[in-house]
Amino acid sequence: MSLHPVVASVTERITERSAPSRAAYLDLIAGQRDSGVRRSALACGNLAHGFAAAEADKDAIQAARGMNIGIVTAYNDMLSAHQPYGRYPEQIKLFAREAGATAQVAGGVPAMCDGVTQGQSGMELSLFSRDTIALSTAVALSHGMFEGAALLGICDKIVPGLLMGALRFGHLPMILIPSGPMPSGIPNRQKQQVRQRHAEGKATRDELLASESASYHSPGTCTFYGTANSNQMMMEVMGLHIPGSAFVPPGTKLRQELTRAAVHRLAAISAEGNDYRPLGLCIDEKAIVNAAVGLLATGGSTNHAIHLPAIARAAGIVIDWEDLDRLSEAIPLICRIYPNGEGDVNRFEAAGGMAFTIAALLGARLLHRDILTVAGRDLGDYARQPVLEGDALAWQAAPAASRDETVLRPASAPFQPNGGMRLVSGNLGRATFKTSAVDPARWTIEAPVRVFPDQDAVLAAFRAGELDRDVIVVVRFQGPRANGMPELHKLTPPLGVLQDRGFRVALVTDGRMSGASGKVPAAIHVSPEAEDGGPLARLRDGDIVRLCAARGGLEALVDSAEWDARPAATPPPPAFGTGRELFALFRAAADGAEQGASPLLAGAGL
Repeated sequence: MSLHPVVASVTERITERSAPSRAAYLDLIAGQRDSGVRRSALACGNLAHGFAAAEADKDAIQAARGMNIGIVTAYNDMLSAHQPYGRYPEQIKLFAREAGATAQVAGGVPAMCDGVTQGQSGMELSLFSRDTIALSTAVALSHGMFEGAALLGICDKIVPGLLMGALRFGHLPMILIPSGPMPSGIPNRQKQQVRQRHAEGKATRDELLASESASYHSPGTCTFYGTANSNQMMMEVMGLHIPGSAFVPPGTKLRQELTRAAVHRLAAISAEGNDYRPLGLCIDEKAIVNAAVGLLATGGSTNHAIHLPAIARAAGIVIDWEDLDRLSEAIPLICRIYPNGEGDVNRFEAAGGMAFTIAALLGARLLHRDILTVAGRDLGDYARQPVLEGDALAWQAAPAASRDETVLRPASAPFQPNGGMRLVSGNLGRATFKTSAVDPARWTIEAPVRVFPDQDAVLAAFRAGELDRDVIVVVRFQGPRANGMPELHKLTPPLGVLQDRGFRVALVTDGRMSGASGKVPAAIHVSPEAEDGGPLARLRDGDIVRLCAARGGLEALVDSAEWDARPAATPPPPAFGTGRELFALFRAAADGAEQGASPLLAGAGL
C-alpha cells in the first residue's frame, strides 16, 4: 500500500535536505562501532575499575559473557513519573541474567518537574535541563563498558535529552523503558475551573491546593496529554519501546513483564548477534516523520516543535516547522485528550490507546510501516496491545473500533480533518499555533497589543482590570537566549478568564507554553526572539496585530516605513539566583527555537 503523498513528499524533502549531515552521522556511528571505546579494548586497569563493584555479575562482565547493559536512569522520588524507577535497576539486573546478559547503572540524569517550577524562577532552567541530560547521558555511556543501554525516562525534557545524548553512541542498541501513568484524579475540566476561579479571587489557596492534590496524587505520569505523555506516544510510533508500553500503570504485573521483555529484547539485538538494531539506525528520517505524524494526529505538546528538531539533529536529520505545517494539512486529528478534550490518557488507553492509534494511521497510509524498530518486523508490531495470559506476556490485535469515540476515532471520521499544529509567520517572525485545543472561531484574532517583559507583569495588569478588553498579550524576552525560554503556563488561567468574559484575546510570545496549552489562541516560540533584535522587540502598546491560524499569519499592522525605522526595545538584564547564572553559557550559545533551541547542537556544528 502506497504512502500518503504528503507524508511521502515531506519525508523526501527532509531526506534530501539532511543528506550531508545524515551521511556524516552514519559515518560517525560506524566508526564508533568499529574502533570506538569498548569493553573488549579496555586496558586491564580500566576494566577492573568498571566491574569492581559488580558483585554477582563480576565474573560474567570480566569474561564478556553476553551484553553488558548500561542503565541510564532519571530516577528521583520527588517527580511522580520517575519515582517508580527506584527499583528498576535491581529488576533489570535480574532480567538481564535471565537473558544471559548483565546490567550496571551507568549513570543518573537530572529530572526536573515543570509542574513544580511553573511560574517560578527555576522554570528558567527547564529547557536547558534537556541539554544537561544529554551531557549526563554522554558521560554515562562514555566509559565503554556497555554493548547496549536501557534508558529510563518519561517526562518533558528527559526523553529528548536522553535521546540527544544517546544518539552520540548510536552504534549501541537501546530501548526506552517507561513506568506508566498514575490513576485518574478529579476531572481535568474541574481542575481548570478551580484555577480560573482562583485567578479571579473566587477560590482560596486551600481550595486550589486541594484541587491540584486531587489531580496529581500518586506515583506515575500526570494523566493529561502534555509533553510527558506526548513523549511516550512518540517513542511508540518511532518503535523505541516494547509495543504497548506507554500507558500501562506502574506497580502492575503487566508493567513488570513489559520491563522484563525490554531487557530480554535488548540482549537479543546486540552487534554480536544476527539481529543488530543500533539506535542510530532506528532513528532515521522515516522514524522522525512518524513522530511528527503521531504528534499531529493526537494533538500532542507544542514543546515538541522544539524537541523533535533537536532529536533529529542529533541523528544528522534536519527538519523545520514548515515540515510540521505541511504534515498538519494532511494529518487528521483522531484523539481528544485533555487539554484538547475531556478524557485523560487512562481513558485514551481504555479506548484502544496506541495500538488503535497506530493501526488507524497505518491503515490511512499516514505512518511509515517499514522502519527499524527495537521490537521486530516493522511498525505493524505496535498495532497490538500487551496482555497477560496467566503470568506470560502476550499481545493481541488492536480493537477494530474505538471503545470511546469521545476520546479516540478512526482516521475516516476524525475530530477535525487536519492536525493540531500550525506555522504562523509574517513581519513578527515565525511561530507555532496549537489549533487542536482552540475553537476554530478563535483561530483569527485582530486586536491592540499590550506588551510585557514577563508573566508576572501580565498577572499584575490582569488583577488591576487593565486587560478587560479585546487584547493580544505580548510577552517578550522569553526566548532561549534571553532567559532559557520558560513555559508561561501561569498565564493560562487569567487569559482563560478574559476569554470566558467574552473578550477576544490571544498570546504572542517568544517563550513557551506548557504541553497542557489550552483554549486560548497563542503564537509561541516566536523566532527570531526579541533578545536578538527579533521583530517582537519593535512592538509598542496599542499596535494592532493580526494572528490567523487559518491562513498562517502573524502580522503587526503597522506602516512599513514606520516599522522599519523603529528601534528595538532594550533587553532586561539577566536574572540571578536559583542557579540561573550557571546557565549563562547555554543561553549565549543556544540557537533558534525552530532549530531546537540547543546550545549543544549549535556548538557541535550539528
